[in-house]
Order: sequence, then structure tokens, then C-alpha cells
Amino acid sequence: MRYKVFAEELGARLPFNSENLDIDEFDQYCDHLIVRDKDSLMVIGTYRILPPEQAKLIGKVYSANEFDLSRIEHLLPKAVEVGRSCVHPNYRSGAVIMALWAGLGSYMRQHGYEILLGCASVPMADGGHYAASLNRIFYEANLCSVEYRTFPKVPLPLDKLNTSLEVDPPALIKGYLRLGAQICGEPAWDPDFNTADFLTMLRLSDINPKYGKHFLNSN
Repeated sequence: MRYKVFAEELGARLPFNSENLDIDEFDQYCDHLIVRDKDSLMVIGTYRILPPEQAKLIGKVYSANEFDLSRIEHLLPKAVEVGRSCVHPNYRSGAVIMALWAGLGSYMRQHGYEILLGCASVPMADGGHYAASLNRIFYEANLCSVEYRTFPKVPLPLDKLNTSLEVDPPALIKGYLRLGAQICGEPAWDPDFNTADFLTMLRLSDINPKYGKHFLNSN
């Protein structure tokens, strides 16, 4: 499903795999959260989760490929990193992502993790103007404090892009922000997926109670 969504639907350039699977070096170290259609048992949604113990084994987190994480390295022993969020195109009503978030919240509480990190991707089909305008909006309302700021290794050329568009974040990022997540800084360009990636951080202690019970099944 990941290959069909990222490669076939979104046009990502993934490493060659004869079985048409989206696999990279992190998968074997990750826990994989899935949602199935209870009638057909088909996988219809997934997250992969890199807990800190496994990140230590591989020697890094995925987002370290895209960002300088120096200012938040001290948080990583308490953090899980999520990625490859993916929902089957026939099941994008919102129920699947809420089920994934409920499972993710349960996973974090069960293991005592306090922080959720992840690269939230924004499409670059327009050359980056949408992402640049989102960056302006995030800086005005959703940016983390300076001591947790991260820096992209391949930044977007924001000074050459239109940052004044009136835009809404993608649904997944909007959901993170409603939960209480913050954006850690300017986006990085991922050329393989042709996306602008915003590093997003959510502390369980900061979850908005209005949405926390609904999305993460918290009390």
C-alpha cells in the first residue's frame, strides 16, 4: 500500500524493488501500526514508529537525514518518531487516521514515551509556493520556542518563492496542530518524494483536551 500511494499516486522516486514495495533502512527497526478493513482484512492505513531504543541501534532518526537536530537531541530518549503515514485512497474519510492516532496514543502511553516527532510532508507540485506560504503561517502561529528550533539541510529557497498565498495546511498537519503540535522550523526539501517536510513535535502533556480524547483516546 505504501508503494502504491507514495510511488504510483504521488510520484515519489523510491529505490528499485522487484516486488514494488516501499522499503528503506529504517523499516526493520520500526514498529508498524496498521488498520485493517474488518471485513476483508485488507490493510487500509499505516504508520511506522521508531522508538528511541531502536533509533539508538540504527544510530539516528529518519529526520536527521533532513534536519540539524542539535537543539532537540536531548529530547530524543523520550521521543518516538513516526513516518510513512498512509491511508488507502478508498478510505480517506477521516476514520482511518483517527484510528491510527488512537493506536499511536495508546502505544506512547503504554511505553511511557512523552514526545512525538515526525516529518509532515507538503506537496511541491507548484514549485514550492504553497509550502513557502504555509511556512509563513506556521511562523506566525505554530512555531516552537527557539531552544527547540531545527534547521533544514536542504532548505527551500524561501526568498525566491511566493510566501503570501492564503492557504490551508494539509489535513494531517492540520490535525497535528489541533492536537497541540508545534513546527520546529523551516521546511526541508525531500527531492525523492518532491515534498517540503516540516519537522513537527507534539508533547503528550501539551495535547489540546478538546481533541485529545477524540484522536488519542486519552482521559
